[in-house]
Amino acid sequence: MKLYVALISLSLIWGMSFMFIKLLVPLVGPWGVVFFRCLLGAIAIFIYLLVRGRLQKLKGKLKWRSLILVGIMNALIPWGMIALSEERISSSLAATLNATTPLFTSILGALLFGRMLFLKQWSGILVGFIGVLFLIDLDLQALLQGEWRGIVPMLIATCCYGFASQYTKKNLIGVPVDLLSFITLTSGAIGGLLMMIVSGEGAIQFTMLLQRDILISLIGLGVFGSGLAYLLFYYMIQHGSAEFATLVTYLVPVTALIWGSLYLNETITLPMIIGLLGVFTGVYLSGKHQRTETKNISKSA
Repeated sequence: MKLYVALISLSLIWGMSFMFIKLLVPLVGPWGVVFFRCLLGAIAIFIYLLVRGRLQKLKGKLKWRSLILVGIMNALIPWGMIALSEERISSSLAATLNATTPLFTSILGALLFGRMLFLKQWSGILVGFIGVLFLIDLDLQALLQGEWRGIVPMLIATCCYGFASQYTKKNLIGVPVDLLSFITLTSGAIGGLLMMIVSGEGAIQFTMLLQRDILISLIGLGVFGSGLAYLLFYYMIQHGSAEFATLVTYLVPVTALIWGSLYLNETITLPMIIGLLGVFTGVYLSGKHQRTETKNISKSA
């Protein structure tokens, strides 16, 4: 039950991220989005570690190479690619392409990490993705005719997510979630800053960042969309599976529609309702075997 609460909570948080990215990219650039998002998220978790008296854990024996690799593959590269993508395609299309993450997670898990996939899991992935297509009433022909420079970066991002999720499950299972999130985001912030300097995005008018809408976007994307979100995400990987955790990308378009309906007065149509049912069915089917696997592990522990 806790896994599903975490899944829904994370989808609600990440459902707004694409709107925030769309707003911030013109002001700070793609790598600026990565830097500020990771920096604010890392600061939020640092405060959490400080309050809980867990900073000394950073001095312990940690798998630093693996942690930095996950920071690059789960924050720096994918978030940069998403920001680059949203310079050329709509946020709704970006969110939809993001829903391919479970597909790449499962495929890379089978090819590179020795993960066994069962028929119900494959069925759940397929049903969930079809649900996403219904959800936004997607025109596949329009997708194929879309600008590839916006589509390809999103697919690179989802591949990175898939690899990082499986790698984390296999190599970092014993690392506390808060430390894992902090080091991941710190690595992403350092990488984002370096990329800003290399790409020439460093000349930012910081006074513009203090505007109300921009400040809300920075806090929403950094503190909640990165800091709190990563605590939830890594919790689901460690207590569930990489496949289960990445199913959140199916729910993100759902929550994006909910936020749009509440704050932008967007209409919810019949295809959206059908898609919503398909998405939840896909999540249930894909997570069914994992629930059994988790129970068996708990009994044998």
